[in-house]
Amino acid sequence: MQLTCDIVISGGGIAGLTAAAAFGSAGFHVICVDPTPPVTDGTAQGADLRSTAMLQPARTVLEHAGLWDTLAPHAAALQVMRIIDAGGEMPEPRVTREFNAGEISDLPFGWNFPNWLLRREMVARLEALENVDFRAGVGTKSLFTREGSAKVTLSDGTRVIAKLVIAADGRSSPMRDAAGIGVKTRRYGQKAIVFAVTHPVPHENVSTEVHRTGGPFTLVPLPDRDGQPCSAVVWMDDGPAATARMQMDVDSFEAAASERSAEHFGPLTLVTKRQIWPIITQHAERLNAERVALIAEAAHVMPPIGAQGLNMSLNDIATLLDLAQARPEDLGDAQMLEAYHKARYKDILMRVRGIDLLNRASQASAPLARDARAAGLNALYGAAPVRKMLMQMGLGVR
Repeated sequence: MQLTCDIVISGGGIAGLTAAAAFGSAGFHVICVDPTPPVTDGTAQGADLRSTAMLQPARTVLEHAGLWDTLAPHAAALQVMRIIDAGGEMPEPRVTREFNAGEISDLPFGWNFPNWLLRREMVARLEALENVDFRAGVGTKSLFTREGSAKVTLSDGTRVIAKLVIAADGRSSPMRDAAGIGVKTRRYGQKAIVFAVTHPVPHENVSTEVHRTGGPFTLVPLPDRDGQPCSAVVWMDDGPAATARMQMDVDSFEAAASERSAEHFGPLTLVTKRQIWPIITQHAERLNAERVALIAEAAHVMPPIGAQGLNMSLNDIATLLDLAQARPEDLGDAQMLEAYHKARYKDILMRVRGIDLLNRASQASAPLARDARAAGLNALYGAAPVRKMLMQMGLGVR
């Protein structure tokens, strides 16, 4: 069977689904494929228990994609970003600093959502768009491009002729490899455990990063669960330590997590399963090839610090969509894709390098290095213009 469309999107993760909804809502004929059907129930086997903080600029993308109105009732606002240095001999706060969105905006920094819920609402949106064909359980098998179009062969044997192929198929992207685009990767020997907890002290819409040797322990607000304040947690540490914690019984793990959080919200009670992920930094050497554009983790992967990962992905989508709408008759041509690369690449490199530095600083174990990290946090917070600039940069508005 052979089909034609405007755009093939390889990858049905959150970024790929968002791209399909955004381009579909703009009137483009889209085929989106992913070999793994999305799990849209948080209690089901294989559910993605991570959460995603959508920063302010992401809301515009979600609105244009027809997603915001259905997501908004499930949002937990992120009004304050709190950073705690607990890098002394004991896991106790030494320096606590807060960045309040009210200093730069009438809106919160962003809104946090469970990943499985995002998938549920996004799949429902695609089902409502007649010009979007989402094929769960089908992947991309091969890519052939020429100046005027691309031919993608799917795993079920279907051949699709498209003007543009968007690679949203992850850090090991098959479409990126097929297009001959290389990547640069840094490994840290770290892993992240992700889970959700309830706690007796309300989070009051504060996202909290507790820094100690090994990596940050981050609690991001979620809506209350069974009447209790609830947060999503990302616990980064050296790989062997993280792997050992995955083997702990629930009581021991809760005690260890509560101690690592510096008891900031009181004792933590585990309310989901634990999942573990390797931490790397990676970026593609280019964002484009003939008839191919890279977005999301096919283009950039970073440690989960500062909520930059998916928000950068949504910036990729917004930039690509603006270029496509400006010259729809030339969708996917060399001029459009070169413009996309130039518009996004410098910003991606800046953020990748910045998060890399922050992560390596968080791994510091020597007492002098730990003290330097705490002093740096104090200095950044104390200079109001610098603090404001960092908040704007974090949102992607500078």
